[in-house]
Amino acid sequence: MISKKDALEYHSRDRRGKIEINPTKPCSTQYDLSLAYTPGVAEPCMEIYRNPSDVYKYTAKGNLVAVVSNGTAVLGLGDIGPAASKPVMEGKAILFKRFADIDVFDIELDTKDPDEIIKCCQLMAPTFGGINLEDIGSPDCFYIEETLKNTLNIPVFHDDQHGTAIISAAALLNALEIVNKDIDKIRVVFSGAGAAGIACAKLYCSLGVKHENLLMLDSNGVIYQGRESGLDKYKAEFARKTEARTLDDAMKDADVFVGVSVKDLVTQKMVKSMAKDPIVLAMANPDPEIMYPDAMAARKDVIVATGRSDFPNQVNNVLGFPFIFRGALDTWSTTINEEMKIAAVKSLAALAKEEVPPAVAKAYGGKRFKFGREYLIPKPFDARILTWEAAAVADAAMKSGVAGRELDLEEYKHELMERVGSGRTLMRSIAEKAKSEPKRIVFPEGESRRVLRACQNLLDEGIARPILLGDEKRIAEVAKEYQLELVGAEIINPKESSKLAEYAKKYFELRGRRGITMERANRRVTIPIYYGLMMLMSGDCDAVLSGIRSDYPSTIRPALEIVPLAEGVTRVSGLFAMVSQDKVYMFADTTVNINPTAEELAEIAINAAKVARSYDIEPRIAMLSFSNFGSVRLAESSKVAKAVKILHQKAPDLIVDGEMQADTALMPEFMKEHFPFSKLKSKANVMIFPDLNSGNIAYKLMQRMGGLTAIGPILMGLSKPVHVLHRTLDVTQIVDMASIAVVDAQS
Repeated sequence: MISKKDALEYHSRDRRGKIEINPTKPCSTQYDLSLAYTPGVAEPCMEIYRNPSDVYKYTAKGNLVAVVSNGTAVLGLGDIGPAASKPVMEGKAILFKRFADIDVFDIELDTKDPDEIIKCCQLMAPTFGGINLEDIGSPDCFYIEETLKNTLNIPVFHDDQHGTAIISAAALLNALEIVNKDIDKIRVVFSGAGAAGIACAKLYCSLGVKHENLLMLDSNGVIYQGRESGLDKYKAEFARKTEARTLDDAMKDADVFVGVSVKDLVTQKMVKSMAKDPIVLAMANPDPEIMYPDAMAARKDVIVATGRSDFPNQVNNVLGFPFIFRGALDTWSTTINEEMKIAAVKSLAALAKEEVPPAVAKAYGGKRFKFGREYLIPKPFDARILTWEAAAVADAAMKSGVAGRELDLEEYKHELMERVGSGRTLMRSIAEKAKSEPKRIVFPEGESRRVLRACQNLLDEGIARPILLGDEKRIAEVAKEYQLELVGAEIINPKESSKLAEYAKKYFELRGRRGITMERANRRVTIPIYYGLMMLMSGDCDAVLSGIRSDYPSTIRPALEIVPLAEGVTRVSGLFAMVSQDKVYMFADTTVNINPTAEELAEIAINAAKVARSYDIEPRIAMLSFSNFGSVRLAESSKVAKAVKILHQKAPDLIVDGEMQADTALMPEFMKEHFPFSKLKSKANVMIFPDLNSGNIAYKLMQRMGGLTAIGPILMGLSKPVHVLHRTLDVTQIVDMASIAVVDAQS
């Protein structure tokens, strides 16, 4: 459950809103400034003046989309106005950036006059490579899009119409293939005659559905010839000669139901009345026209898709618009035409028939996906969608004559694969794996506001089963303040626990020869972190997360006292996953070992490689120093060189080399030219630091100055999952760490 307070704090904390603008060129010297502005900027200005298409070469136009709304049909909130729609439009901007690396300006217009919206878009079109119309009420949205497509030379796309149409059409094509029905012979019923419904109907007809085989209903019932009430020219196009007047009538013997209307509209009786092997696309969100389990219970031969992620066959618009615009922008297209939309449909349909890579299965908890009744379209976290769909759209743009430039498709596919890398998908993948088998996670700081809000997210998402240590009354007060329900969380006050005597005895057995008396053991296990660790050692939980209210040593010291090392490990070490927009780097040891020996460095590298592989990252390890392969011979650099020799002997399968400087590790061309003997042929993604000074400084600089997200610290080497929550973590980062702990516990 998302509480009102959480949602408002998310949008208001730190830099307000969800988006910002960052420069892409250096501007730190007078020379840089002269290039960026006057006098240097005059040169590209004149090039564009002489050749207008050069605007794509010298400016950001080719990667910039305007998301335009007047706030008249915002989600399920209705006509709430332009200012109130802005959070949604910023959210759309995030999806464009995250899934396809497209920059967005959100434009909220204070008018309900469609001609004013048209005029505004026409005036600002030179700024943008494309326009995404969003949350504009019907029928104005049709008129606005038609006019802009006819008058502008950049792509204009109303996602509320075409996004749902494209994704659901891919599901329809594959469902028809499974039930062996011809698209030109099926009878289709539409519930909903707004933007999405009419766009779906038009696209389905382009794919082969016959107009006479289509029935559409709005809130007044079937749209039939002769009906006079509630029709505009867009609905009237789908008026049919029929005796059917209700949804009940229309559904009889129908092959396909398409719902873009309201929840609970379809009954099991209606599904039973449909033709053999019916296809039900119930896409009202968040609650469909009929719930997936209800439709499946109605008859065994039905194929069902909804807009929900917790059921098979999710029709999610994010499978469409970012990638369609990507292909259109990269070809400098003047429009998004029917050929490009159909190409998007067919690319998604085709991708669903491909073998699903292990990384995708792992992202969904190891569940195996295979083309069939429960897997009609790809999953949103399938990284291949960008390459398949954007390339298909680009190809269609070039073949249909609307592209401003030609692309080599094979080279373009390679560029797309490089454009959006693993950085953006890492935590989504880990969270999905955690959901497959949620574990019991103890939070010793159970009274913390951030911890409690994170636990609500964990419960809502099904990631973990939280156990909160603390005073029940205090936890209830915080929960009330933040509108948290915490249903499913267990609350334990260590001072009142019936397990105290048992845990104290076990702790005494562990530490009795280390200066701990029975009296001290009794006192110590009332301390939440000690109590939580004894739960872990007793099998009463699966992982421990602590540290949000204490310093690092206060968490790790008890863990080292109580939890044994993993087999074959001589010491614990720490790792941070450093995540950029498109890359993931592993930094170790950043938190534990002050000055490790060569042997210890080798062990840290091996453990870091295991962590990387658990996240589907094939490790390329750089053993870092201030020296490049013996260029400086001092004890510090020789230690790293010795560690490399140990690694080459103990783990010959690892791609690892050094000692090397940090920039060398990230410059494969420099490496190839100067150190062709190195086993590291491409950029390193696992960095092993020679001491705690350098590791800790590096990760914090990259986090605060480099803008990378630091996920961790991830403790390596313990036999049971214990991880530290840094005091600066926000709610989302606590959820990330809990997901990591769950996946750790699963293995």
